[in-house]
Amino acid sequence: MKKLLMAGLAAMILVLGTITSAVPGAAAAAPSGAAGHIIVKFRDGGAAAGVLRQHGLGEGPGVGSTGAHLITVPGGNEQQLIDALSRNPAVEYAEPDHQVTALSTDQYFPRQYALQNDGQAFTNTKGDIQVAAGTPDADVDAVEAWTVTTGAGIKVAVLDSGVDGNHEDISSQVVARANFSSSATRSGDVVAEDYYGHGTHMAGTVAAIYNNSKGVAGVCPGCSILAGKVLNDSGVGSSSSLANGINWAVSNGAKVINMSLGVRASRTLETAVNNAWSKGVVLVAAAGNGGNQTKIYPGAYPNVIAVAATDNNDLKASFSTYGASWVDIAAPGVNVYSTFPNHDFALAAPNNRSLNYDVGNGTSVSSAIVAATAALAWSTNPGAGSSAIRAKVESTADKIGGTGTFWANGRVNAFNAVK
Repeated sequence: MKKLLMAGLAAMILVLGTITSAVPGAAAAAPSGAAGHIIVKFRDGGAAAGVLRQHGLGEGPGVGSTGAHLITVPGGNEQQLIDALSRNPAVEYAEPDHQVTALSTDQYFPRQYALQNDGQAFTNTKGDIQVAAGTPDADVDAVEAWTVTTGAGIKVAVLDSGVDGNHEDISSQVVARANFSSSATRSGDVVAEDYYGHGTHMAGTVAAIYNNSKGVAGVCPGCSILAGKVLNDSGVGSSSSLANGINWAVSNGAKVINMSLGVRASRTLETAVNNAWSKGVVLVAAAGNGGNQTKIYPGAYPNVIAVAATDNNDLKASFSTYGASWVDIAAPGVNVYSTFPNHDFALAAPNNRSLNYDVGNGTSVSSAIVAATAALAWSTNPGAGSSAIRAKVESTADKIGGTGTFWANGRVNAFNAVK
């Protein structure tokens, strides 16, 4: 059996910068108006059609009982038309159709730049890793996506090192567990307990509970997790264990399978991937942490979305494997806050990671973010097939620098994928 080459947290990167305070429950930056719409209220309803025609606009539906109307306008011209209409005496007011954003009470949410990047600087849990301020909006627009859906009812299989069975922020999201690794279930432990630490970090990145005043939020906080342990307590598995995990995930109703790991090419594994794809499952995998263009699998299989890593400035992570010929998309993967086991785990000491919550690095994290985005897209397109969901995720990515060279489709954008 071929040993899996961990594409996750093994190659840690410390990004140094200045410290800023992170206040629990801090509000997000003021939202901008929704593109393509404005709200207009007329003093004289009879004049509405004529006034709007002067600006090449049509009448729109009423907004509840307010007397205002939602008017469709050309994207990019919202403010110009608001200003022009506001000068017309027949118009009582014209204003943006402001986006409503969720506010989180989760303790470390203000440090989750991948979900909401306001340009914040932050530290790791111990405070000895300082992350410099990033670029505002170099994020996946998760908060905006939650105004549309949180992914309720969608199952995401996390095929990894297991998931902590007693974690306040993620264990209750796990609806099924199975152990395909060489690590025997320890006396008193739940099946698929995580003693390595990697799987819990991925599961939290996907679906940590949102707004519960604890820890962090996942990109798809309404999703359920299928915890398939395919890596043992040392972070090593096999192509057969992964293939068995894929089959189990499909049998248990996974709509998305996340594989934050890597292995050499295997005909058995490719068959398992293709079987899952043919049954309507979207598969996502890490591109690798080699800092080169060498293909790893399952990410390099055609029916898997391969994911590279970016930082809080939308730049390619130095460790990230790349290559637009086979790497499909990018997502944040540097100093991304998520869950870790609340007991001792193998990655803690060598990588200076705290129990419960801390930052993690790697295309592994990026893969989990894209898998969660695919799950959100499923929830708003329940009748679509796997090809349509994959196309939706990839085609709506933000075309940041490196698109077309480092990766094919840009950095994933959850809001674009669901709106």
